[in-house]
Amino acid sequence: MSIAATPEVTQRDIAARLERLPMSRWQVSIRLIIGIVTFFEAFDQLLIAYTLPVIGREWHMTTASSTATLTIGSIGMLLGALASGWAADRIGRVKVITLCVAVTALCSLAMTLCTALLPFLILRFVQGLAIGGEVPTAAAYIAEISRARRRGRFVLMYEIVFPAGLAVGALVAAWVIPHWGWRPLFALAAIPGLAAVLLQLRIPESPRWLAAHGHTEKAEATMALIERRVEESLGRPLPPPAVSTAVPEAAPSKRSSFRDLFAGRYRRRTLMVWTIWFVGYLANYGITSWLPTLYKGSFHLSIGQALWYSTATSVAGLVGCLIAALVVDKLGRRIVLAAGLGGTTAMLVVLGALGAGTPLQLLVWSSLAAMFNFAVNVCLYLYTPELYPTRSRALGVSLGGVLNRFGLILGPILVGALYAGGSGLASVFLVLGGICFVGALVAGFFAEETKGRTLEEVSP
Repeated sequence: MSIAATPEVTQRDIAARLERLPMSRWQVSIRLIIGIVTFFEAFDQLLIAYTLPVIGREWHMTTASSTATLTIGSIGMLLGALASGWAADRIGRVKVITLCVAVTALCSLAMTLCTALLPFLILRFVQGLAIGGEVPTAAAYIAEISRARRRGRFVLMYEIVFPAGLAVGALVAAWVIPHWGWRPLFALAAIPGLAAVLLQLRIPESPRWLAAHGHTEKAEATMALIERRVEESLGRPLPPPAVSTAVPEAAPSKRSSFRDLFAGRYRRRTLMVWTIWFVGYLANYGITSWLPTLYKGSFHLSIGQALWYSTATSVAGLVGCLIAALVVDKLGRRIVLAAGLGGTTAMLVVLGALGAGTPLQLLVWSSLAAMFNFAVNVCLYLYTPELYPTRSRALGVSLGGVLNRFGLILGPILVGALYAGGSGLASVFLVLGGICFVGALVAGFFAEETKGRTLEEVSP
């Protein structure tokens, strides 16, 4: 099959050829390889929280140095998310993902050799850059190889691996550290370095990205390779592609810029989705980061009990992610986002009204809030790539990740300030509920529905 030489025609043709691909082992294997990588990126992200008590004693760290150790990685992730979007829209998705995976693994391995704080902090910052860069770029890539039909389930079943990686990281750390210390844990986290080889050998560049940047011959060769692998997997020839007249020809390719995200129809989309990113993660980390402290400080539970109660809330969040994956293609993105934030609001208001007077109340209602809230946050990694054209998709997703990081940083600060100021647990949850209510209104009134539509139809 030949492809016309102009980038405009090529992009529409590539979209039609991707749309006609049935689900096969090829798509599942791609999702599995990138999912393994993302799982270990999440594993790496959480390690510092569980190893800090041991490292702090070993290196005689002060409160200030402990704070620096916790925050330096988040700063790196914020900057990495910003830089990766710019890079992935210029040099390609797979190159950026591969580089981020390799850097994350090398930093983990190098950290096992550290005997002082300064080199550890430098490595943690660089690793943060890589972790912050991989996650949004991978989300853009997975969206670009998906067809419109059931794209929501396909993408979200991949995205669930990140919260799963966080949960497994906590369990592995609890088992490894008491027996062997913190260094073997970072050595284990270097495993994804091997996946960098798999990425280069098995993962083709996004044909949508190649076509959008005028690499028509590479786009044709990559698309033909994908079609051949799908045919081999299915054992039958593919149906002919049907270019829908509902899919407009893409705009002429140009380099992405921050300005693109506020041009025309994208201004409203950007402001809307940034608000939801910020609110969703402010509520998420405002609740989950303080739960162990609240259980221990307000209810005088042992640290072991506090951690198990907090883990139960994280598991409830995973259930919410799974539910979102199963219903997002039926209900649509707007309903999942609005209902998720509305449900989070309701659970937090109930918890505030009850006064969070017992550990059981806090466990039940915070877990229900997490179930709704996690569903929103995982859905954002599906929804945001759909809102932007290929030329600026990675930048759009990465800037959503930047707002995510701002919420992640400010949520615990807000809860800490309210709690330390003597407002009481009821006030803490009522304030968070009010913030989520604003997010629910934004999602309900301003979110544009994208289910069942090709990426080119949503964002030409």
